[in-house]
Amino acid sequence: MKASEIKKGNVVEHDGKVWQIRGIERSSPQGRGGNVTFRFTMYSVPGAQKLDLSLRADDDLKETELTRRAVGFSYKDGEAFVFMDSEDYTQYTLDAAAIGDAAGYLVDGIEDCYVQLIDGVPVALQLPQNVVLEVVDTAPELKGATATKRPKPARLSTGIEILVPEYISTGEKVYVSTTTGEFGGRA
Repeated sequence: MKASEIKKGNVVEHDGKVWQIRGIERSSPQGRGGNVTFRFTMYSVPGAQKLDLSLRADDDLKETELTRRAVGFSYKDGEAFVFMDSEDYTQYTLDAAAIGDAAGYLVDGIEDCYVQLIDGVPVALQLPQNVVLEVVDTAPELKGATATKRPKPARLSTGIEILVPEYISTGEKVYVSTTTGEFGGRA
């Protein structure tokens, strides 16, 4: 597959490892005879190591066959996370290294997750765009301070901290973006 045909989310082989494309920057040099180059931000599957790779438009990358299965989060088993296939109830186990930062968004009953498989082996997790998490600890709202709209830190049920507006209080459920880690509104 030519570098110019690769899209975000594609899984490719490079240097004997498997990588998922998370970001693409295209640069066209000024002047004649310049080659268009693509800068890919890739993460290894499994392991989530980051790699930046620059290629010319005609350079080849081998696409890897990746299967996606819709799953629900079942439970945590020590350092491993267990997911159940939504169709045939197969259980897939991913270790903490494969889950990475996604662990901060995993709660019981989470929907719209996908386990990514290479040759039937679970290697990575794909989260939905947003998840609903409960605020377990945040400062009380200051009366009359709403005009300033200053965000305040809030600890969520999974242990991660995000900034929320002052009107959010402990015990409320909020939407959190899994790509930016930012507050997305009351749930």
